[in-house]
Amino acid sequence: MATFFLIIIYLAFISLGLPDSLLGSAWPVMRPELDAPLGAAGVLYMTIAAGTIVSSLASGTILRRFGTGRVTLVSCIMTAGALLGYSTSPSLAWLLVCAIPLGLGAGAVDAGLNNYVAAHYKAHHMSWLHCFWGVGATLGPVIMAQFISNNAWRYGYLTVAAIQCVLVIILFFTLPLWERVAKIHKANATSDHMEIIDVLPDEDSSTPPLKIKGVKLALVSFLLYCGIEATIGLWGASYLVNMKDVSASTAAQWVSLYYAGITAGRFITGFITFKVSNRNLIRGGQLIALIGALLLFLPLPDGFSFAGFMIVGLGLAPIYPCMLHETPVRFGKQHSQTIMGYQMAVAYTGSTLMPPLLGLLASSITIGILPMYLVICAAALLLFSERLNAFLKKKVKNCQIVNDSISS
Repeated sequence: MATFFLIIIYLAFISLGLPDSLLGSAWPVMRPELDAPLGAAGVLYMTIAAGTIVSSLASGTILRRFGTGRVTLVSCIMTAGALLGYSTSPSLAWLLVCAIPLGLGAGAVDAGLNNYVAAHYKAHHMSWLHCFWGVGATLGPVIMAQFISNNAWRYGYLTVAAIQCVLVIILFFTLPLWERVAKIHKANATSDHMEIIDVLPDEDSSTPPLKIKGVKLALVSFLLYCGIEATIGLWGASYLVNMKDVSASTAAQWVSLYYAGITAGRFITGFITFKVSNRNLIRGGQLIALIGALLLFLPLPDGFSFAGFMIVGLGLAPIYPCMLHETPVRFGKQHSQTIMGYQMAVAYTGSTLMPPLLGLLASSITIGILPMYLVICAAALLLFSERLNAFLKKKVKNCQIVNDSISS
């Protein structure tokens, strides 16, 4: 039963990823039909992400009251309705209205499913769960590419809305399984976080989480990571259409390779976590992402430039799930739940603010600044992450000195 139910959760995460990549892929053909400015995609994205932030911050209270199953079901209904609204939208204003339930639904599903899997399944499932988000994010541009070549982007949104409706039906009929599976795991299994051996001692319970040293560096890392991921997803197709003179459908296919890189990387990461530490996976991913961004930035043949999208995706793959899983190790189990919530909120803030920032810059200068923007953000992500690692290494060393002196 638990394995069957896990498949349903994975399907739900595919549906969570499907809408995330649609707007960026379809925008080059949506914009002229709706007579919207280039930077309006940033406003739409910001509206969706703002809704996601609000629902994720409120998810704790909502989940405790209604349960993960009901919240997931209602959220998918909201998402399906919003996508249906996109497919029939007559204007930019209508898109903005539909963006609100789309963001609210996505945030509740994300927080609920992450918490449920973290509490009831083993650690490697976290990487594979986010891999299935990548499956959805990869399929989104592929589906849209089938329609935008004929300027029929509305049918792309309609198709994804239909897929969401199928998931709604599945969730409705499996609703009783949520609590049943939770009880089975509560009786027979320990949570992932209980299996983690702390490298650092817990901080004093009276210490406010934001006052714990290193937390702010971790929060900045989450902001930068999600900013990079979302910026490529939203503006990658526009960059290829305007700077590389490729068709909108071809650009959507290249962006789908970016999401394919994230998907494949997270699938592989699930196996590598058995042998390689989260810290080394995070560092390696950041270096690969920076190399991919440099391929986009340097004056190389288009083939190398296009490959940069997939390489960035491969690099980004392990960073987010490994940073989430590393939280109790970095800051102790006592504060990890609160800090986890802060990290999710800051991550969504990065998704909200950084893509529109590039949109404003692109409207004033050119969309050609995308590679430079990515290189700067990827380098900053590596810098802040390594500063955090250096601090934690020093803290472990100091703790060992104290323990040795006590022992002697």
